[in-house]
Amino acid sequence: MNTTARNLAKLALLALPVTALGQQPASASGTWSIGAGAAAIDSPYAGEGTRVRPFPLVGYEGERVFLRGISGGVHLYQSDQFTLDALLSARLDGFDIGDLGRSELLANGVDPDLLSDRDDGIDAGFRASIGATWGTIALEAVHDISDTSDGFQVSLDYRYTWLFERSTLTTNAGASWMSSDLADYYFGIRDEEVARGVAAYAPGSALIPRVGVTLMQPIGTTQWQLLGSVEYRFLPSELSDSPLLEPGRNGLGRVVLGLSRRF
Repeated sequence: MNTTARNLAKLALLALPVTALGQQPASASGTWSIGAGAAAIDSPYAGEGTRVRPFPLVGYEGERVFLRGISGGVHLYQSDQFTLDALLSARLDGFDIGDLGRSELLANGVDPDLLSDRDDGIDAGFRASIGATWGTIALEAVHDISDTSDGFQVSLDYRYTWLFERSTLTTNAGASWMSSDLADYYFGIRDEEVARGVAAYAPGSALIPRVGVTLMQPIGTTQWQLLGSVEYRFLPSELSDSPLLEPGRNGLGRVVLGLSRRF
């Protein structure tokens, strides 16, 4: 994947909250949503800075099958309060070393000429969610099936939605536990890089907490909706100490605006 396409796809992944794309009426089986948006992401990687990019908003909610951005799946079981899904999604955490700041990496004691690109991956797994008037709790477990990192991730999230006449406000809080293989691949120094002379760094497994809020506001008719989302992810010291990151960066912020129409 070329740099431009990867950047757009990565931003699309970060900018498509499941709570937003999944908010369809219970009777809206077979509903498509199509739109466009823009995301501003403050990257923690050395020299990347803040990126502002457009991205497509595409979603589908069927009786059994769903598509939410670059992830999708099948509802294996559904009841009034409990849902079990099989998932398939792209992990677009990969990056080209050329996108990082050369001087910043050198200041971290790393020669960028000795580094390798990090590839994107494909994850598969399951998500179980239970919801009631008090909100929704979702537990998700996915594993890399593309032989990229061979790692896995387990996530736990809680969200609650307030209804204000026609608008909805959803707050979410949760955390993702990355296995050592996954964290080492995207935040550590690879074995082949160590062999070239780069100092070894392996963060091991890591827990990444996050908080966010999403606003969905109908415009004109109920078919058009404006999406606004803010999220912050807290990077633990084992990740923020990576020589691939800006020194002292312990978080990742993201702001999203989008407009979509349901069909």
